[in-house]
Amino acid sequence: MQKTRLLLVEDDQSLATLMGLELKRMGYELQSLRSGEEALKRLQQESFDIVITDLKLDAVDGLQVLQCVKRTQPETEVIVITGHGSIDTAVAAMKLGAFDYLTKPVEPEELALVLRKAAEHRELLGEVKRLREEVKGKYSFEGIVYASPQTARILELVKKVAATDATVLIEGESGTGKELIARAVHENSTRRNGSFVAINCGALPEGLLESELFGHVRGAFTGAERNKRGLFEEANGGTLFLDEISETTPALQVKLLRALQEGEVRRVGDNHPIKVSGRLIAATNKDLARCAAKGIFREDLYYRLKVFPIHIPPLRERPEDILPLAEHFLRKARKKIGGRAARFSPAAAEALKAYAWPGNVRELEHAVERVLIMASGNSVESRDLPPEIMPPETKSRPAAASRKPSLGELEKKHILQVLESCGGNQAEAAKVLGIGRNTLWRKLKSYGLLKA
Repeated sequence: MQKTRLLLVEDDQSLATLMGLELKRMGYELQSLRSGEEALKRLQQESFDIVITDLKLDAVDGLQVLQCVKRTQPETEVIVITGHGSIDTAVAAMKLGAFDYLTKPVEPEELALVLRKAAEHRELLGEVKRLREEVKGKYSFEGIVYASPQTARILELVKKVAATDATVLIEGESGTGKELIARAVHENSTRRNGSFVAINCGALPEGLLESELFGHVRGAFTGAERNKRGLFEEANGGTLFLDEISETTPALQVKLLRALQEGEVRRVGDNHPIKVSGRLIAATNKDLARCAAKGIFREDLYYRLKVFPIHIPPLRERPEDILPLAEHFLRKARKKIGGRAARFSPAAAEALKAYAWPGNVRELEHAVERVLIMASGNSVESRDLPPEIMPPETKSRPAAASRKPSLGELEKKHILQVLESCGGNQAEAAKVLGIGRNTLWRKLKSYGLLKA
């Protein structure tokens, strides 16, 4: 394991020597300097995980060293050392980005504790950065799988609106990927470092949805034991995604309209307005214009949401996307559950493209995971497809209809059905089957469903 690289800047020779011995004993890779000028030069040449600097140095003091670190190596943690009479300077250093401060004389136990916390904090920030990059890659335009001109046009719209703070209304059938597009807008906007907060408006009753969106104060209703921030507040500086907004009640629609128009919300049970500044993206699987014309949805809210509309066509209207998506989901499923099949046979590929996919992309993903479980060879064949997708000639093939399955085939089919019903959980499937987990593992391996 690579050692933590640490720079110590201390002009007191005796203190520097004592701390240096202690730091080396702790296992750090240490460089020790006697002046701020030396530190500034070294920081231009090398990077460090943690910098410990005295605040009271000669020509270049510790605050200048701190500012240099944060400018050139922003992920490096800085710990400052100060005397008891200079705590105010240490507080100023904290405001400039120092992780913590130590007071003289520096106790070894306190030094070890602060360094451990600084290392943990740096590791946590690194993990957050890694996850952000992973999310950015997934929802960047390069991370969206497509081949159709319709999807290409949608991504052009995403690119244009992401550069603004405009409210977005995404319309499309269930399973078309409305949240994926909403996340793409967020991740390619200036709000990408803020939170992306999503809620399905059709999943909660009106009272609970209102509390989730706007928050509540203590005592607002039975069970409200403390103040609670709403999702509008949680999305400050980021994006609030309201899925299935057509499912909201007229009373709640009035409050949503007020929040959009005035840029503020009121928690349930409170009369004090709270300013909010998140971007709103709404989505629906219904024709919202028709709903507004029928009086089912407030017309004024509809026009307030429809600042920048994006319509996602169903998968059947963009057949060029079907096979690239299926291949993507096949790779994803192999990583998740294993399996030998790494491609679709020409016949299976044609069957996938010919199917109407009423459940759209979501149905396609689930179907691919199922066929991977059923496939026994290196490729997915048409016979492995679900009956509704299977081409007619495969269904009516006499050999397929007349041949009696072997005992081994029946066992495999039963095991795979149980495994699928258990959501891929091998331990649970083994209990249902009445066999040991190791036995199940060996059988799955023999079927070619586990990686070697």
